[in-house]
Order: sequence, then structure tokens, then C-alpha cells
Amino acid sequence: MSFLDILLVIVSSAGLLHGVLFAVYLSFFKKNKTATNLLLAMILVFMAFRIGKSVMMNFGDDLEPIFIFTGLATLLFIGPLLRWYVLGMTGPNFKLLKNHIAELIPFGFVFIASLFITKERFESNTKTIIILFGGVLIFIYLHFAFYIFMSWKTIKNVKKDYKKETLTKSQKAIFEWLAVLIMGFVIIWVSYTLNILDDEVPYIIGPIVYSLAVYFLSFKAFQLRITDLDGQAFKENNNALLFRRLSEFIIDQKQYLEPDLSLSKLSKLIGQSTQKTSSVINQHANRSFNDYINYYRIQDAKKMLSNSESEKFTISSIAFDAGFSSLSSFNSAFKKFEGTTPSLYRKSQVKIG
Repeated sequence: MSFLDILLVIVSSAGLLHGVLFAVYLSFFKKNKTATNLLLAMILVFMAFRIGKSVMMNFGDDLEPIFIFTGLATLLFIGPLLRWYVLGMTGPNFKLLKNHIAELIPFGFVFIASLFITKERFESNTKTIIILFGGVLIFIYLHFAFYIFMSWKTIKNVKKDYKKETLTKSQKAIFEWLAVLIMGFVIIWVSYTLNILDDEVPYIIGPIVYSLAVYFLSFKAFQLRITDLDGQAFKENNNALLFRRLSEFIIDQKQYLEPDLSLSKLSKLIGQSTQKTSSVINQHANRSFNDYINYYRIQDAKKMLSNSESEKFTISSIAFDAGFSSLSSFNSAFKKFEGTTPSLYRKSQVKIG
């Protein structure tokens, strides 16, 4: 074996070992042994087995067919595991149901069938064997692609139910992590698919890509503290309900137009302390109370400044109509959110009109 081959073995095996160690940490040493952490550990273990098969197939001789086919069959297990993990990370109290277990039937069928493939039959290169092997290979990779797509669709559907400004830090971290995870699986899938479609792509590229992906994913997991989070972050809680009440009162009833609306007054109206009200707004709106109120005031002011029928009104009158108690506070808030002054904004709208 040449020095380059040795180097490639080390590089491709490094990610494999790292993934297994990460799985061991999640399964045995992580205090928060949630279902999602265990599912992630299983994904890492099965991916490690799959990658190990690729490394041995690239550098080893006379690899037994049973090892080759069981390695391929693991992709039929990893796909459902990925979807279950996404479901567990985006919804509270996730539990495996009978229909979830039924998703493992393709894996069970291919895995059991692989036990009966002899080396003589596999190396016979008959037309039947070639067609059968090619068909199974295509099915496995399409099956894996289907589950990557379904996992992405689940994330997209859950994200639709949440407005960007109402996401908590935990929810944002989960969405960011899942986006990176799906992208990692897409890259791994593409690297192996290219190898099948084009003999010019070295087979070892798959394990190397996996190694790079698993290092980056583990870095992101610890950076976002994702192993401390799960679908409970999306559970309806008192803070979310309170923020809905606040939003209904402030936005739907247009209380932001009241110039004397203050944090203390709002807190009394909803029966909460000023600290609690401020905390809920910061958590779900990612803004302070003043910025939260002023944002909606500025939106109303922009409509009035853009309306040709409002040209007869001074900027001062528009500021007061929008709920500001002084022209200076209006100008400061407008500049903060729009990056320009109200007068320049009005002029630009006239030119557009």
C-alpha cells in the first residue's frame, strides 16, 4: 500500500471513528439521554458501518458479498432514522408508532436477502445478477433520497407554523441545525451517487466527504448545544400563549397607536409583572418593548407617507397619528428601522409614484 493510500485510509477512517465516539458520548455519557440523542447516535453508528464498508471495499481484496450488501442495506435503515430524528426535534413528546416500525420493512428484506448471497453467485457476473444488483442499488439510493426529501419537507412544514419573529432561541437553533444536517446528508448522497454514475469519481471520495461532514456537524451540534434540545422546544407553553395575547392586544387591536402605552401599563392590562412582559417580548419578538411598539408605528407611518392623499398632512401630524409623543422620537425610530428620515422617505415615494 502506497503512502497516499495510507493517508486516504487515515483521513477517511478519522471521520468514522469520530462519529462512533460521538455516538458513544450521546448514548452513555450524555446526562440528557433523550430519544432524539439516541436516534442521532444510531444514525452515526449505522453511517460508520456504511462508511467502513466503503473503506474496506476500496482498499481491501476479496470482500465478502454479505458485508457489501449489509453495508448497502444500512442506508435503508438510516433514511427512516433521519426522518424520526427530525420528527423528534420538531415536535414534543415524539414516540415511535407501529407505522414508523413498518418503514424498516425494506431494510429487513434486503438485509435478510444479503445473508443468502454467496461469493460464487455474486462473482458469476451473469445477466440476472447484474440486473438484480443494479436494481437493488438504484432502489437503495432512491429510498435514501426519498427520506432526505421527506425530512426536509417536515422541517419546512413545521417552519410554516412559526413566524420568524416569534421563534425562540432554542427553536432557531434547532432549525439551523436541521438545515445543516440535511445539507450534510445531501452532500454525502451526491458523493456516492456520482461514484455509481461515473467511474471517474474515486470510490474513496464518499468516506472522505463523510469524514469532513461529520466533523463539521459535530462542531455545529456543540456550537448550537443541540444535544440539550429536542422537540419540547416547540411545546405550547405559557410564554407563547402570553405573547399571543400581547400580540392580539398590541397589533390586532392597534394599541400601539396609543401614545401613552408603556411597559408598566401593558403589564397591568395583562396581569403580569413588567419583568415578565419584557422577557416574553424579548424572547418571542427578539426586540425590546420600545422597538416592538415602534416597529408597528413606523409601518403605519410609512403607509401614510406613501399615500398621495396624505400629502397635505405634515410629518409631525403623521408622527402623532402613528402613536409617537414627539417628532424627535419619531425621526429617531424611523431612521433606526428604515435607514432614512421620514421626509426623504416621503420624497422617494413621490418619485416612485
